Amino acid sequence: MDKAKLLAAVISQVKELKRDALEACKGHLIPTADDEVKVETYFDGTKEGTLYFKASICCDYRPELLSDIRKAVDSLPLKMVNAEMSTLGSRLKNEFVFTNSRNKNSADDAESTQILTDSIHQALTSVLEKGIASPEYSPRTTLPNKKRMVTFFDSSSSSS
Repeated sequence: MDKAKLLAAVISQVKELKRDALEACKGHLIPTADDEVKVETYFDGTKEGTLYFKASICCDYRPELLSDIRKAVDSLPLKMVNAEMSTLGSRLKNEFVFTNSRNKNSADDAESTQILTDSIHQALTSVLEKGIASPEYSPRTTLPNKKRMVTFFDSSSSSS
């Protein structure tokens, strides 16, 4: 087997292993290599149709990170019903579930739902940006090829 075929076989094997690893990690709270913020909305499926917001932030751990996340979450006009955190090496991923405790029928008001979704996204993105703005804690100083990914997904609008 020549070198080119061997290299192609190795690359193919690595890609297959990555796909398998992603599939095995589905449903588990495992930090990724990219900095990201995700926000989704969903209903609990009951007759009342309580609206929930599921948000996550994944980034490198740095001093004051948990304090920054706490301040961002406390600034939101929502009630936190669940929070989970996981670490892998120097990476940290936090996942939160919020509900709007003030207005039980917020499911009927798409505009207020979008405003709340945007508020959550902005609050967590500000935590990410604060870490990037601090050169002594910036992941870019230690890993120059690290990608930053900020995604926004609103499941309620895709089902309408």
